[in-house]
Amino acid sequence: MAQRGVLLTKEPAPQSIDVCELPCKEYEVACNTGAYTSSGLATAGFRTAKYLMDEWFQNSYARYHQAFADRDYSERQRHESGQLAAETGALAQRTQLDSTRKVGERLEDMHCWKSELQREIDELSSETDLMMAQKLRLQRALDATSVPYSIATDNLQCRERRQHPDLVRDYVEVELLKETELIRNIQELLKRTIGQAVGQIRLNREHKESCEMNWSDKVEVYNIDDTCSRYTNESTQVQFYPHSSKFEESASTPETWAKFNQDNLLRAERERLASVNLRKLIDCILRDTAQDLRLQCDAVNSAFSSRCQELDDSLQKLQYHLRKTLTEITDQEHQIAALKQAIKDKEAPLRVAQTRLYQRSHRPNVELCRDNAQFRLLSEVEELNMSLRALKEKLQDAEQALRNLEDSRMSLEKDIAVKTNSLFIDRQKCMTHRNRYPSVLQLTGYQ
Repeated sequence: MAQRGVLLTKEPAPQSIDVCELPCKEYEVACNTGAYTSSGLATAGFRTAKYLMDEWFQNSYARYHQAFADRDYSERQRHESGQLAAETGALAQRTQLDSTRKVGERLEDMHCWKSELQREIDELSSETDLMMAQKLRLQRALDATSVPYSIATDNLQCRERRQHPDLVRDYVEVELLKETELIRNIQELLKRTIGQAVGQIRLNREHKESCEMNWSDKVEVYNIDDTCSRYTNESTQVQFYPHSSKFEESASTPETWAKFNQDNLLRAERERLASVNLRKLIDCILRDTAQDLRLQCDAVNSAFSSRCQELDDSLQKLQYHLRKTLTEITDQEHQIAALKQAIKDKEAPLRVAQTRLYQRSHRPNVELCRDNAQFRLLSEVEELNMSLRALKEKLQDAEQALRNLEDSRMSLEKDIAVKTNSLFIDRQKCMTHRNRYPSVLQLTGYQ
């Protein structure tokens, strides 16, 4: 018979009959109504507590039976108690060993997760340091682009000081405008990439902090479980905690615990891989931008060299024509002097011929004759006048040619001055300034 408060090793068998209240047992009491009983008128006034022999034997047998039943029940209880004590002792030992084994398995799991978290934390820390180095390279590259931009804008401003007709939109200016546009685009790209790097560094640190918090919890739990695994029945630090067997409402299940750890590691690994990909992208961006800038720089330098060569050729041709023009001006001045002298030389014969005609016009009467001498003097004066007109016309043409030569000389000298100024701007100002162009190492952020 199972008593209340006794630990059962097995669940009781199910009742086949519904539990209900049993009716009270009615006991029949023997009455003294027989021939030899004490009841009746003759016994009136005497003690009626006497029992019959049958009642006495019945009472004795009841006492024997009760003593036997009590001893039997006690023996069964002793046997069951011993068996129960042995079973509960063995059960307690098995459960304690199993709990210790479970705690040991939990320690192994915790050590594995702790090692994985530590590895991920170290990788995230290393990746964050590498990303910081890439961010520093981006900032250096962005700072380095300010030098090419200032060089290109200064070249454009210097070339604005060219004079007419050299103030043209040539291929040098086109390449310089391309260079400034390229530098502005590269600066915008580098700024956006720096923003992405800063955001990725922040995400790496956030996930690293999350892993560190999880790792810290794992270390604390590992120490707790390690201490629990060392407890034995002989330990002095153990005591009763009646309410510790209750599950906390906020406690997680093994499935949710494992999912949380896996998700935490997966998020950290995903961000780390994203950081690795971003670093590779940054390397490509820095390499491509540096290459584009150097190629454009070479294109601008080549355009400057070609333009300076054209200016040199034009300047040499102008100087050649100037020398020829100066020589022609000298010859033309000598020719004008010769024409003037020829005109002057024709004046004396004309005066002589005109004087002769004037004197011969004073011949008297019939002597005023149109003789051969008169005709010859008239033809001489006409020839001299024609010669003078021809010489004067030629002198005018020579003087006009001289004026044209002087205009050409001035125009040539002006063009030479303009070409010299343009050549000085392109070669001495712009190309000298372009020698300060950053190197590839500076444009890629290594310096």
